[in-house]
Amino acid sequence: MSAVAKPKRIGDLLIDKGILTQDQLNIALTEQKKRNQPLGKIIVSMGFATEAVVRDALGEALGQESVDLTKVVVDAEVLQLVSKDIARRFQIMPLSVDTAKGSLTVAMSDTFNVVAMDQLRALLGGDLDIVPVLAGESEIENAIDQFYGFELSVDGILHEIETGQVDYNSLQGESEEYSQPLVRLVDALLSDAVKKGASDIHFEPEHGFLRIRYRIDGVLRQVRSLHHNYWSAIAVRLKVISGMNIAETRAPQDGHISLTLFGRPIDFRVSAQPTTHGENIVLRILDRNKGIVALDKLGLSDHALASLRLMMARPEGILLVTGPTGSGKTTTLYSMLNYVNSESVNIMTLEDPVEYPMPMIRQTSVNKAAKLDFASGIRSMLRQDPDIILVGEIRDEDTADMALRAAMTGHQVYSTLHTNSAIGAIPRLLDLGIVPDVLAGNIIGIVAQRLVRRLCPHCRKPDKPNELESHLLGLGEGERPTIYRAEGCDHCNQFGYKGRMGITELLKVDQDMDDLIARRASRREIFDLAISKGFQPIAEDGLRRVLDGSTTLEEVSRVIDLTDRL
Repeated sequence: MSAVAKPKRIGDLLIDKGILTQDQLNIALTEQKKRNQPLGKIIVSMGFATEAVVRDALGEALGQESVDLTKVVVDAEVLQLVSKDIARRFQIMPLSVDTAKGSLTVAMSDTFNVVAMDQLRALLGGDLDIVPVLAGESEIENAIDQFYGFELSVDGILHEIETGQVDYNSLQGESEEYSQPLVRLVDALLSDAVKKGASDIHFEPEHGFLRIRYRIDGVLRQVRSLHHNYWSAIAVRLKVISGMNIAETRAPQDGHISLTLFGRPIDFRVSAQPTTHGENIVLRILDRNKGIVALDKLGLSDHALASLRLMMARPEGILLVTGPTGSGKTTTLYSMLNYVNSESVNIMTLEDPVEYPMPMIRQTSVNKAAKLDFASGIRSMLRQDPDIILVGEIRDEDTADMALRAAMTGHQVYSTLHTNSAIGAIPRLLDLGIVPDVLAGNIIGIVAQRLVRRLCPHCRKPDKPNELESHLLGLGEGERPTIYRAEGCDHCNQFGYKGRMGITELLKVDQDMDDLIARRASRREIFDLAISKGFQPIAEDGLRRVLDGSTTLEEVSRVIDLTDRL
């Protein structure tokens, strides 16, 4: 009689798949003894593996089916069977009912939670069999918020403040802190902004009222107006949780908030600025889940992606990403670093501040108090045996000089620069005081980018271009391809756009280009040489995305000057 094969433990399974090393497993096991949490959760929290990878490995180890809740559409009838309160209490998400088999499929982060299974059976009166499938904890949190509606009712809290009648729907947890409606109001607004995918929250006091705006997909949208009476209490609450001085109202201040929302850590960078009607407070939302995008998911054309990979293969030199504030430069740099990140290279970064922690990369924040600026930071990093250096931004001659010196001494350097185009980076560096001879031969390439809003796939409306649009798109006589226009539906909150994507231009700097840089050639000469070597201006990439139905001509013209095509 053959012995039954013993199921593998999750740690061993992840080692076999090459996801974890033995050292990483030992660290996670040591941490597990301290925290008394499931091993999978600890592996995810320490950044050794993603939740999706651990979920699938756990399903394999237990011989159970796992499900990706981001790709699941939940049957509305199922939500009537299990209340939101039960779903949240037991970390479960009902998915579907099979009436023929008399079964209810439920996503759980712990499929061995006997108490939850018993409660669910009792709730359903024993009419349905429970079929558990494995899902990630934060995925379940997100699914509950998405399918049951938002947890904290801003309107309910405001009604409670005005009337004194408690809105029980907005109460969460049992701590005394939550009995304060203004505390809950701030939490509700922060949670609401994260849920709607905002990148910034603006609290703007006006004469008599407070305006609250979210920046979603790069565009500011007003979400609420509150009476001015609320502002002093909201401002104090924001200052307390971000570590600012509540007594200081006449000088600008900076702070930081770290919260766990929807099962994942979210950071907020907070800035307070005195204005004529009181302090203006802006919060930048740093969602680590959105921070790092795979290089092939940046939306580059096949030719541009191949060119970028060739540039990154060069062993030394400087690679610049340019564009205005909020054009996704940092995201692109992180994607590039993630692509080259491995145990065989030492990557060091100097940022202002570090936005997204990355495993295996030594990240340092610029610190004015410790007299650590970009220039002195690069100088000290060069003594740390780096292979690749990321400098958050080249702002002045000292930083530019040190970054180029690092590139000249056999290092690969990545950095950002504020210019309008890839070619514009060269006169900008010369303007900072860099000698043309030093510049020539040390620049690998320059990437310029902008972010445009992506058309909502559910409601975009097909149309034919008019005469002006045909001219801008460079269409020939009689060419009438289908383009799309923004319409608006429930999926995109009636805006017609959902999400953003990058449009880029890549300037590869070769020996011919170096010769022009060394003799301070005009921008026109550099542009003509680049075009002769296959350079595609950013406008061409934007119009490519219009023709493939990803965005609109209005959106491209919002971020790029198309007047020279008229």
